[in-house]
Amino acid sequence: MKIELCVASIEGLQIAKECNIDRIELCQNLEQGGMTPSYGFIEMALLQELKTHVLIRPRAAGFTYSEDEIQLMLRDIKVCRQLGVQGVVIGALSINRKIDREATLRLKDAAKDLEITFHRAFDDSFDWKNSMDILIDCGIDRILSAGLSPSVDNGMPILKDMILYAKNRIEIMAGGGVNLGNINRILAEVKPDAVHFSGTTKVLLDEQSMFSSTLLSIDRKKIEKLILSARESMAE
Repeated sequence: MKIELCVASIEGLQIAKECNIDRIELCQNLEQGGMTPSYGFIEMALLQELKTHVLIRPRAAGFTYSEDEIQLMLRDIKVCRQLGVQGVVIGALSINRKIDREATLRLKDAAKDLEITFHRAFDDSFDWKNSMDILIDCGIDRILSAGLSPSVDNGMPILKDMILYAKNRIEIMAGGGVNLGNINRILAEVKPDAVHFSGTTKVLLDEQSMFSSTLLSIDRKKIEKLILSARESMAE
């Protein structure tokens, strides 16, 4: 079982390195659900020698993309390959909330030998069994899911069904609201291939500035406790 930390800050890179995280999902703008990070940020992650999977998401909101947006994602994947990342995180749906097979295959082709995670767009798709079948057929490595729920707390029964249905044909990574109150239960009951969390807290930055903002800031103590809890559960 792998631990994946969602990282959207320089401090997050440092914490991931110090805690010997299995891999990171690198992104920015967590407040909008995460978007593709800058190329400089990707380089900084790689300099830390972290196993880095980069989120490929050009904008906030849903996951039905125009041709121009797909072209942008293809270009971002190309640059990620050139920079030397180990994986990319993608997700695209059709207007009827099914997996966009054509877009997924195009993105996978651009990624070539990189690992590919299909992100929580999966939870917004219609008919999860059909969605999983499509992703397996497309050669996707893993699915990040909260069990078709806004939070993994409510999605655990479906996550368990997903793992049974997957039959080791695709990895299932639990994520979306993973916290100290539920991580042990997730690992014990769901038994996912990986667990994904960000360990963030809302923080008001630069309060004295007219441009102050409330951001999701990584919480070192929360991360350390989550990792310790996960590793103790795995050792049992």
